[in-house]
Amino acid sequence: QVHVVESGGGLVQAGGSLRLSCAASGVIFSINTMGWYRQVPGKQRELVATVTNGGSTNYADSVNGRFTISRDNAKNTVYLQMNSLKAEDTAVYYCNVLDWGVAYWGQGTQVTVSS
Repeated sequence: QVHVVESGGGLVQAGGSLRLSCAASGVIFSINTMGWYRQVPGKQRELVATVTNGGSTNYADSVNGRFTISRDNAKNTVYLQMNSLKAEDTAVYYCNVLDWGVAYWGQGTQVTVSS
């Protein structure tokens, strides 16, 4: 069982920055992809960014150029640096970890951007 914990959310003004962190712990076999998703009430959860254990990244068009995903494989940790935040980035951000083909989710961390 893999335990996933996010941190770093909060309230920020538009144009500001936040950094999210996510750590995976427990019985870990081989983590491939780690990523961030977000969800607002009434809408489906959507991909924000992912990174493979080889360092390949993928971003949603809406955040490309503003957000940067990175990971520390030795610590089983993934980060999301969010710059130039907009009101529409307000959401609960969830960390996703793919370990040996099984997906694990964190509880989510709220990000609120005031305009």
